[in-house]
Amino acid sequence: MTVSDPLVRFRLDYTPLMLRYLSQRDESSLQLAYELGRDAMRESIGLLDVVRVHHELFLDVLATARDTDEAQSVAHAASALLMDLIASFEMSHRAFTESRSSPGTSD
Repeated sequence: MTVSDPLVRFRLDYTPLMLRYLSQRDESSLQLAYELGRDAMRESIGLLDVVRVHHELFLDVLATARDTDEAQSVAHAASALLMDLIASFEMSHRAFTESRSSPGTSD
């Protein structure tokens, strides 16, 4: 089955990645999140959609926490994953801002 909707494909790719990272907390998952964020940008998936998908998945996982300590641990890990996921959006934003403020550019 081929999924043609980029947002649906993003969710399908991000779900197992989030679950893997929350259980293993490994650096390779953070790298995969960064790459997935770059792919989302290439597919013209907006930052708000990316964050919404992350938040919906996070809430699903958080609902399974056994106690507040586990919930807090999951929240911290999910936050770290989100930072890597949206890092490419931040870098693009900074590059755009810098290009607009460089000498010789017109507004």
